[in-house]
Amino acid sequence: MKFILFVEGATEKQGAVNLVRKWLDARLKPNHVGVKPIDLKGFGNFVKEIGRKARLHLNGPDRDKIVGAVGMLDLYGPNIFPDRLKTSADLYNWGKSTIEKEVSHESFRMFFAVHDVEAWILSQPDLLPFSVGQESHAKMERPEEVNLHEPPAKLLTRLYRSEKKDQYKKLVHGKQLFDQVDPEIAYQKCPHLKDMLDEMLKMARDRGL
Repeated sequence: MKFILFVEGATEKQGAVNLVRKWLDARLKPNHVGVKPIDLKGFGNFVKEIGRKARLHLNGPDRDKIVGAVGMLDLYGPNIFPDRLKTSADLYNWGKSTIEKEVSHESFRMFFAVHDVEAWILSQPDLLPFSVGQESHAKMERPEEVNLHEPPAKLLTRLYRSEKKDQYKKLVHGKQLFDQVDPEIAYQKCPHLKDMLDEMLKMARDRGL
């Protein structure tokens, strides 16, 4: 049995998905549930393709082997939101509802990383290859509140540049850091990640796993 997890880029496919796997494995052993990531190559293509791709899997010949399909986008970046929406909660709720209606399948769930998946890295600032200042460290106590003005990936870019004299590379540094993240700490410090993992666990257990 497995989940299909639709993501928007290689960082999520190579790094963030491993965190999801580790967290679920710790709770579903000995009934291992796989997580198969599918990179839809950017938020524009994600929004365009998610309905067709999700239904293709959920209604396909292997449907009995699929626990569910889950979509995950960064909240920061997509230009799909109406201008009237101002708060991250409004953006999140509108995006989740709209995409779930587009897919229109009982075994599909949509989630957003708030404000991007690097928030999960910021949940453990001691993993960074440099010391961060008191102001930045305080922000990381609630990493999902590192907001749309300087979301987590941009904060990491600034810190790498100022503290390490280097450029933060999502496919290199992001992958290395995600491999070290403790899923339980990220779960405790990132409420939207917690919501996604809790729902995936519930879906698995509802299937008797």
